[in-house]
Amino acid sequence: MKHFMNARGALVREAIDGTLMLEGHLARLDGYPDIKVVVRSDWDRSKVAIVSGGGAGHEPAHAGFVGRGMLTAAVSGEVFASPSVDAVLAGILAVTGEAGCLLVVKNYTGDRLNFGLAAERARSMGLAVETVLVADDVAIPGAPQPRGVAGTLFVHKVAGHLAESGASLAAVKAAAQRVADSVASLGIALTSCTIPGQSAEPRMTATEAELGLGIHGEPGAEKVALEEVHGLVAQMATRLGAAAPEGRLAVLLNNLGGVPAIEMSVVLHALRTGALGQRTAWVFGPAALMTSLDMKGFSTSVLPLDDELEAALLSPVGPHAWPRGRATAALELRPLPAEIREWQRVLLRQE
Repeated sequence: MKHFMNARGALVREAIDGTLMLEGHLARLDGYPDIKVVVRSDWDRSKVAIVSGGGAGHEPAHAGFVGRGMLTAAVSGEVFASPSVDAVLAGILAVTGEAGCLLVVKNYTGDRLNFGLAAERARSMGLAVETVLVADDVAIPGAPQPRGVAGTLFVHKVAGHLAESGASLAAVKAAAQRVADSVASLGIALTSCTIPGQSAEPRMTATEAELGLGIHGEPGAEKVALEEVHGLVAQMATRLGAAAPEGRLAVLLNNLGGVPAIEMSVVLHALRTGALGQRTAWVFGPAALMTSLDMKGFSTSVLPLDDELEAALLSPVGPHAWPRGRATAALELRPLPAEIREWQRVLLRQE
């Protein structure tokens, strides 16, 4: 498999630095190669810090969401590898003041372990550090350890909004936990992903899709027959609707990395005209938000809304990677100009 990159070992650092070159309010801690942390350069530690992260390969997550109203720092590991305890601790220490810090952690073993140990060390240094674990994947009902996937971004957005507003650490954690407890996500893909420097391992035939696969290319909950997109979206809507059975919804439509824009628009149409369409108040995307390298797939995350969450999701932010929420609207059709109708009639008479 061919890739656009320089030295394999410099891939993550160069990707991070490329992001920073377009953002005047961000900086990277000088600890490469072991510590890869992006922080807000306009941060004065007077408010609650929001720190998240994980392995690289999910861009623009997580560094792309550092900025006003979202993350204060993002900690990156290598591709699909959790950042080290020292890297997470460095991120905490770089941005945390008396107001404290909230860690938003996706439910993967390495992330739970390393973010957890870093939090303990930071607390031993006298810092107030709380953690919210996100496990939004509903691919396997009743799974003992659901994975944390793209719904984590809703947690970032709500926590970042409250922190930017000056809320206390307890209030920020409570709101973030409420989102983590209620958001539900499900993905589907036609291919797995290709890790740079490794050969591809196809798992699906030309007539199959995989429902519920992970953002690191982990096998999905099941293989399903590849059918028209409205049928695939309907299968996903059934599971998502069961996880969020009532109320208005915010929907995050996430391109996992390899789906052309035209196909993502078809997915959006199927979503809007399907079972969840009438409940969908706001759509974020379609956009590449939490990707899996070049995976040809997408995920949908749904969050039941109340007035507080709606205001938090719609508040403006600094990061350019975060898509503005858009209200769904009925399709408007207007009549063709009369001249075109007349010209068509003339052509028909000539045939």
